Amino acid sequence: MSINVCNDRSMASITSLPSGVTGSSLVLLETQTASSSSTISFTSNIDSTYKEYIFKYIDIHPATNNVDFQFNMSVDSGSNYNVTKTTTAFQAYLNEGDSANGISYVTSRDLAQSTAFQGIVIGIGNGNDEAASGSLHLFDPSNTTFVKHFISRSNNYRADNESQQKFVAGYGNTTSAVDAIQFKMDSGNIDAGTIKLYGVV
Repeated sequence: MSINVCNDRSMASITSLPSGVTGSSLVLLETQTASSSSTISFTSNIDSTYKEYIFKYIDIHPATNNVDFQFNMSVDSGSNYNVTKTTTAFQAYLNEGDSANGISYVTSRDLAQSTAFQGIVIGIGNGNDEAASGSLHLFDPSNTTFVKHFISRSNNYRADNESQQKFVAGYGNTTSAVDAIQFKMDSGNIDAGTIKLYGVV
């Protein structure tokens, strides 16, 4: 097998991948749009078809100021969203005045063997121009041997005029197949926003 070395100028001339090298693609499975919604639930299209699913949440706007956007998993087609989870949470932020910034582990948003909803965005403001966007990756949800890993990355315009990135990773401690996901705010409704579910080929 030969190896091609590329620099910045030669990268632009690449039009196809070498034989035997493939890339992943996304298949749009479902789109849901919030309108003063208490929850957004995906109760179909999560099965053994794909090894990875991605939820892209776009311009999530809360009805209530300074609230968290959360999710949980179900193993009974959405009758209950209470999968036990252990997670880690990190954040980085900078305010508009360039006077406050930081990166830290967020102990108030991690979970240790908890069935609670997991926060994936912290402190979203409900001003007219405030919202959050990001993605949640769920890996091999139909596997009945291993726990269910997930990773989330988001950015939001916080209630105190900050840009904040949030990174959450963890696992649902179940070997049952996860077949539904629900999103909600920790208080109040999801005023607006879109969530798209993709399967990764």
